[in-house]
Amino acid sequence: MADSLKCISPVDDSVYVERALAQPGEIAAALDKARTAQAAWKFTPIVERQALLTKAVDAFVAKRDEIAGEITRQMGRPISQAPGEVSGFEERARHMIDIAPQSLADVAVEPKEGFTRFIRRDPLGVVFVVAPWNFPYLTAVNSVIPALMAGNAVILKHSAQTPLCAERFAEAFAAAGLPDGLFQFLHLGHSDALKLIGSDGIDFVAFTGSVDAGRKVQEAGARRFIGMGLELGGKDPAYVRPDVKLEHAVETLVDGAFFNSGQSCCGIERIYIHADVYDRFVEGYAETARAYRLGNPLDGDTNLGPMVRASAADFVRAQTAEAVAKGARALIDSAAFAMDKAGTPYLAPQVLVDVDHSMRVMTEESFGPVVGLMKVSSDEEAIRLMNDSDFGLTASIWTSDEEAALSIGERTETGTWFMNRCDYLDPALAWTGVKDSGRGCTLSQVGYEQLTRPKSFHLRTAV
Repeated sequence: MADSLKCISPVDDSVYVERALAQPGEIAAALDKARTAQAAWKFTPIVERQALLTKAVDAFVAKRDEIAGEITRQMGRPISQAPGEVSGFEERARHMIDIAPQSLADVAVEPKEGFTRFIRRDPLGVVFVVAPWNFPYLTAVNSVIPALMAGNAVILKHSAQTPLCAERFAEAFAAAGLPDGLFQFLHLGHSDALKLIGSDGIDFVAFTGSVDAGRKVQEAGARRFIGMGLELGGKDPAYVRPDVKLEHAVETLVDGAFFNSGQSCCGIERIYIHADVYDRFVEGYAETARAYRLGNPLDGDTNLGPMVRASAADFVRAQTAEAVAKGARALIDSAAFAMDKAGTPYLAPQVLVDVDHSMRVMTEESFGPVVGLMKVSSDEEAIRLMNDSDFGLTASIWTSDEEAALSIGERTETGTWFMNRCDYLDPALAWTGVKDSGRGCTLSQVGYEQLTRPKSFHLRTAV
């Protein structure tokens, strides 16, 4: 069994970070420290929690350039785009800190003479956050900050691909003066992480990752009555109606499919275009995709970096090859992208037409820079095809008709429904999914509900 983890940078296949894995004694000690710290933290006034966590966000943002460089070297996102993750982290963290007082306030009930009655939101205890590599801070902050604001302690296990992200969280909290033991990270292998989930020290699990890994997490905690938030990915569709503003839709949907090399759970993976605008949309979409610059992500001119590892790129290549074998047409000549080579993580963008749902590329999560474009003849056909999926994280419609967007959105099986935008999380709205995209909710006022439990106070004051 390995006693260390290695982050292999997709930039050049070198070992960028190596860390020792936590041993059983260290894991037990971390749990003890967390429980001790949380017992006092739960009684810390919310305004004091706000002040400390705001200082932590300030400390984190101050290291923007260093953090961006680490993101690029750990998982391959172009250095021109990596600072945006720090901005997104700040937006979400500050929003969840700001709304905490009203979100965590006692719930009043109707007055009753002779009684004082209300519902209090109690923290759960110790929250175990398991975060992925693709958006390493944006996925983690969704749970880490609100869990702490709600009065919980947090133990973070970050992906072996992005171990420095856990350390950056700890550095920011230490700079802010957060009580010792309240936030901790553990570098863990998969088996030890599952053991920890099944232990008596964890009170809630916030997991972001694949469907298969989510099932293992759920199984690991099945014998215990603890809550779990599972964000498990998507196969997110878009529907382009005839009344679309075509140029805006093309530009935004290309970015929605290929940003971060398509490695986004809410990225665009399939697009249904009404026949009336299909030809014009496809022409503009392919032309825009061909202009991408695949290259070394440390180069400021690169806007499409490598995928996280060669095996991930080869998976997408296999999906594409299968679709072409079944009759799809590839509109992008990968030979025009010099760095696209089999067996490497560097993969050119690909746009497929003449696709259908017999092809894996239209039904199986790709998590890479490939998208299928399919012609439809009506709203009803688009709704049927969007719903023909095991996933339901986000979906989008591209139209000038808000009433139609609302009507179609009500019939689409998804956690978030966008009109004229995609691949974005608004921290004021609930981030949630249906079907195999998981369960639970982060962000917004609703996101605080899974990180607390209701406790009713029923005081008879007149006897």
